[in-house]
Amino acid sequence: MLNIKRINELYHKSKTEGLTDEEKQEQAILRREYIDSVKASFTSQMGPKEEWIELNRQQREKKKK
Repeated sequence: MLNIKRINELYHKSKTEGLTDEEKQEQAILRREYIDSVKASFTSQMGPKEEWIELNRQQREKKKK
């Protein structure tokens, strides 16, 4: 489960007093999980990338005509 509150806490602590090595590692893991979650959500909403590539190709072909 994503813990955005913890991501924010670590961010603010990094700006004020700095992070320990363990906290830096935790921050990196939480950020990666967040990014992966956003990508997965976007992909599920937009459909497979192959469909978008094909639509883009079709639009370029129409512009050439």
